[in-house]
Amino acid sequence: MRYAWDGVRRRPGRTALAAIGIGLATALVIALLALSAGIEGSASRLAVASGVDLLATSANTSLISGDFPPLTDAHATPSTFPRADANVATASPWLVSDLVFGNASLYAATNASVGGAAVPTGWGLSGAEAVGWIPSDNAGLNTPTLLAGTGFTAPGDPHWANGTYAGPTTGEVVLDQDLAGVLHVGPGAKIWASPRAIPAASGLSGWYANATALTVAGISGPFWLIPSAQLGFLYLSELQAIDGGLAVTDDYASLVLVHLTDPTDPGHDQTLLERAFPSLTVLTLGDILGAVDQVVNLYRTFGELIGAIGVAVAGLFTSTVLLMSVDDRAQEIALLRAIGYSRATIGRFVLEESLLLSGLGLAFGAPLGLGIGYGLDVLLNRLVAGLPNGFSFVSFDPTVAASAIGVIALIGLAAAAVPIARALAVPIAEELRAP
Repeated sequence: MRYAWDGVRRRPGRTALAAIGIGLATALVIALLALSAGIEGSASRLAVASGVDLLATSANTSLISGDFPPLTDAHATPSTFPRADANVATASPWLVSDLVFGNASLYAATNASVGGAAVPTGWGLSGAEAVGWIPSDNAGLNTPTLLAGTGFTAPGDPHWANGTYAGPTTGEVVLDQDLAGVLHVGPGAKIWASPRAIPAASGLSGWYANATALTVAGISGPFWLIPSAQLGFLYLSELQAIDGGLAVTDDYASLVLVHLTDPTDPGHDQTLLERAFPSLTVLTLGDILGAVDQVVNLYRTFGELIGAIGVAVAGLFTSTVLLMSVDDRAQEIALLRAIGYSRATIGRFVLEESLLLSGLGLAFGAPLGLGIGYGLDVLLNRLVAGLPNGFSFVSFDPTVAASAIGVIALIGLAAAAVPIARALAVPIAEELRAP
């Protein structure tokens, strides 16, 4: 390595530029790999901790599209799951729907003048996701943590009485922190909800007249299943009534979350349930994480393309620096050949210099990549609201470190190819005779 160190030491400016170029490419690769590893790892940890072992949906549902066709008999069908598979501990039907929410301040401003003229600029309704469920039927599932308020007060689903919507309504809703912040409400506040939006403030009076009044029973934390969304949670039948209007007759849901007593062989339980319910598609946790991987892979492919371009540029730059070094030391190389150094030894000298430059690039790029990665994590956590606890956008695992070392080795080996050929082709006699 003495020959390599001598070449690096004699040309500090050129060496610094080469190391910076390699370091930037390395930092880019590290940050991109850490980002994809972090998202995948966080999704996997949250899914495993969720208590959801199987997910039942309507047949031919695509997790990638996020489109869940209605699953009928939402109250009755899940209750029969344990009869088809004794390993089912919990089968909880959930309806996920889009609602529009309004608060009491907007209601008061709407009624203060004709046509909503008194509504301040910037005030309006808030669209959000709504989840309808049976709160007391989620044993074993990791549901949102209640941070304030009493939460749902009635067990079961009171409005669903003997297969009809004739039971009493509670009018209760639990909002996650993000939606509660947007609406500026807390426990005990009154809000309104409707599936319909309006184009202008002049329609607010009619919207409130037809919306459903609700009382905020609690404020919850973020939710693992629908991260970064503003969420409202209601009883299943009450969300069905709001979503379908007064004429609702179909008992429907979007999916059924299944918790198993023994989750060691979910594929067996999947087979039993799909055989018993041909109209359903039953997905294992592996299927769910596979769908997440497909989405992440799109971003990873784009990141790999950017990384490959950066590596190629760094390799070309390093190769150019090495070619200049070979040309500068042509007489030295000729002299070494003349006194007995073999062609293989000369090639090794150039390769060592290339690897040394790559190592210096790694020393510069690794800390930079770590800094970029942690900076991205902080930035994205601030930009993306409603993330569950424990979610991290970046992860510096051994795979990321191994990939960074592999990139450095690739740059060092590829960049040395042409300079080695140039060094071996140095004409000994001509260089020794040159002034």
